[in-house]
Amino acid sequence: MNEDKATRYHRQKRRAGVGSFLWTVLLLAGLLATGFSTTLRIAAESIAGRVAPPSLFSGATVLCYVALLTLIHELGSLPIGFYSGFFLERRYALTTQSLGGWIADQLKALAIGLVLGGAGAGAVYRLIRVSPGWWWLEAGVLFALVIVGLTNLAPVVFLPMFYAVKPLDREALRARLLALADRAGARVLDAYEWGLGGKTKKANAALAGLGGTRRILVSDTMLAEYSDDEIEVVLAHELAHHVHGDIWKGIVFESVLLLAGFDLAALVLRSLAGPLGLRGVDDVAGLPLLMLAAGGVTLVMLPVAHAMSRAFERSADRFALDLTRNPAAFISAMRRLGAQNLAEDHPSRLVQWLFYSHPPVRERIAAAQAFKA
Repeated sequence: MNEDKATRYHRQKRRAGVGSFLWTVLLLAGLLATGFSTTLRIAAESIAGRVAPPSLFSGATVLCYVALLTLIHELGSLPIGFYSGFFLERRYALTTQSLGGWIADQLKALAIGLVLGGAGAGAVYRLIRVSPGWWWLEAGVLFALVIVGLTNLAPVVFLPMFYAVKPLDREALRARLLALADRAGARVLDAYEWGLGGKTKKANAALAGLGGTRRILVSDTMLAEYSDDEIEVVLAHELAHHVHGDIWKGIVFESVLLLAGFDLAALVLRSLAGPLGLRGVDDVAGLPLLMLAAGGVTLVMLPVAHAMSRAFERSADRFALDLTRNPAAFISAMRRLGAQNLAEDHPSRLVQWLFYSHPPVRERIAAAQAFKA
């Protein structure tokens, strides 16, 4: 097959992503089909009985079950994760991270996932027990609030766990970006240097957080290679998402999917708890079934989510061009980002429909050239 480097890279990344997804589905379905999920619950109850007082037994059982399920899932997905997250990045000269650093990041992500996953599952099963008829609605509202909270906390809690973040020390650029935010009507806390260079050769910029935590982030890899004009137009694009309310639109969309997913999960649990040998809908051994049902809604709606995201990105590009009136800088920045991040030049329509949350770089450059003309 006569493919360029970027096409090969993204094709292999997509295959790894599909493989990881299939492993998750097969694991969850296999646990239910073989009855091994009940065995996991029995093991979780045994552990919880030894470490938790009787008043906390139910919650501790859920946490132990989630920990066991997560451990099995992560061990099975480790080869794919290593191939996609480290081997391919090294093969295509996109990473600067050592194997030890990559493993450390995976362990940190695992710890965060265990805490959030355990807390989320514990809350869901508590709601199932105390409100069996309406737990799905209450869980959907609770998780929507959690999404808002995590979005707000991400730049101050989670980002520094993985990257060095410090105030931007290029005063002229900092003042320019803050003035740009003022012109756009987006209140920001400050501008910061985002230390990507210790892990990747890719460049990026973002406007992270909500309200009082919203801040401008520019990667050190972008600061090293891009002109101030190029950085300004990239940040203008990021500012557009906040000015247009795209973040809140995305949260509302995710919340609707959560409600639909929990509603379907409630229906499926009521219908299949007996045939699967569960004690009832509040049996944590049914967690794989809940995850499959709720995840199925997200999977079906994924092309819609991607289409919505691509529309947001096109609108943000136009906003950046209108705000900066600098299409030349936009075009040169897109070309740099495409080359540096190994963007795919000609993805098929099917690939875009299934996998792309952004328009292809060539399309974005064409739009800027039309604006310039």
